Amino acid sequence: MRIRPVIAMGMAWGLLAGAGIRAAGQEAQPPAAPSAPAQAAAATCRLTIEIKGGEKNVPVENASVYVKYIEERKLSKDKKLELNVKTNREGMAHVQEAPLGRVLVQIVAEGWKTYGRWYDVTDAKQTIAIHLEKPPKWY
Repeated sequence: MRIRPVIAMGMAWGLLAGAGIRAAGQEAQPPAAPSAPAQAAAATCRLTIEIKGGEKNVPVENASVYVKYIEERKLSKDKKLELNVKTNREGMAHVQEAPLGRVLVQIVAEGWKTYGRWYDVTDAKQTIAIHLEKPPKWY
C-alpha cells in the first residue's frame, strides 16, 4: 500500500518539473514570424496597364484586361487566380491587389488583335505599356 503514494508523488514531481522546463523554454524562444495575412499584404502591389494601339498610338478604350497568376501552396495543389478589369477612355487599367511575382496579362479588345504575355512584377507601383496591332485582313 505504500507503493501508491510513492507513485503519486513521482507523477506530481514529474508534472511540475515538466511545466518548469516548458516555461523556461518559452522565454528563450525568439518572437514569432508575422502572420499570413500580414505577409500576403506585403506581397501585393498596384499594377497600372497602359494600352495603346495602331500606327498613331491611340488609347484603346473598353478593352478587357485579364491578370492571371498562380498562388503557390505547400500542402495542396497550387491555386490559379484571375483578375478582370476594363480600360478607361485614356486606355488605362488599374489593378489594386496584384501579386508580386510572375503574372500573365491578356488583352481582348474589339477591333484589335488579342495580346498575351508573361510579366515579372517587382515594384509596388509598376506600369506596363502595351501596344496592340490591328488584326490581319481576311479575304
